[in-house]
Amino acid sequence: MSVSIVLKTISGAVITSDKVISFSFRKDAYIAYTSLNARFVVSGTDASQIAEASLVIGGITLHHGLIDSLTITRSGGCDIAAVSSRSFTSLLCQNQLEPGVKYGISINALMDGFYPLPYVTHEDNSDTSSYIYVEKNTSMWENIVNLTYKLTGGYPYIRETNCVRMTAVPSPERFSYSADELISVGSSIAGRRLVSNFHMADISGDYGNFDYEDVDVIAAKIVRHKYFDLDMQFLRDPSQAPVYHDKAAYRGRSRIFCSYAGYHGEDLSDIISFGSISSERIASVNVRGDSRGVVTEISAYHDKFLRQ
Repeated sequence: MSVSIVLKTISGAVITSDKVISFSFRKDAYIAYTSLNARFVVSGTDASQIAEASLVIGGITLHHGLIDSLTITRSGGCDIAAVSSRSFTSLLCQNQLEPGVKYGISINALMDGFYPLPYVTHEDNSDTSSYIYVEKNTSMWENIVNLTYKLTGGYPYIRETNCVRMTAVPSPERFSYSADELISVGSSIAGRRLVSNFHMADISGDYGNFDYEDVDVIAAKIVRHKYFDLDMQFLRDPSQAPVYHDKAAYRGRSRIFCSYAGYHGEDLSDIISFGSISSERIASVNVRGDSRGVVTEISAYHDKFLRQ
């Protein structure tokens, strides 16, 4: 299976290397960007001129991002590059909006009306039935999260290389894996973020009116109480604030996964089936490779955000 790292310079020149020593790629439904780490052979390249990096496997571009770090070292008669890159949607985590209430805002207005970000696109949705309250020092991504939850009950994610989506794709690809082609299958749980009881203050700063207890967390013998100020995102219905915070703490709680040799083009929101698992939405794609070949791990999450 062909694997290439494509670099692009500040001036727009393209440098392609198919001599990839090793790489790892990660994409997750609860992370605002994809990430790539790779080592590969290059020739005559000035690291200071590189602005972009892409990962291409079997003709499919999995990652396109800016450079977090790039080191080129002469060793053994050739130049070895080591790159760390996050997709351009990571810029959504590094830009802020002017604080205050934004009424009647859609994802189109939120993504197109403030800062033009290179290569970042989004789902076309002009629903202006909700609002967001932009708190000080919150990122654009945090506000996209808030708007997505109000409009869909779900959580935004990255589709393709740099496309922000609020809803599941209407016509997902479907992938089915036989027992013979699978390297591994498994399941896992994560409990570090879980909170058993949320207590939110009312507009007067008093507690006791907006409480929420998660019976599933209690059943897992976890006792963690969290108190917080009135969440201005939910002024129209304050009772929903603790519910949202509980779902956010519960995200990615339970995971099922499988791995196989190669890469078939899976993406977030596509459908997978394997073993006794039938028609689950993909929530994570991890691909790694070296001299032994390429291995892909696909995961689905069971949590409290809607992913229909």
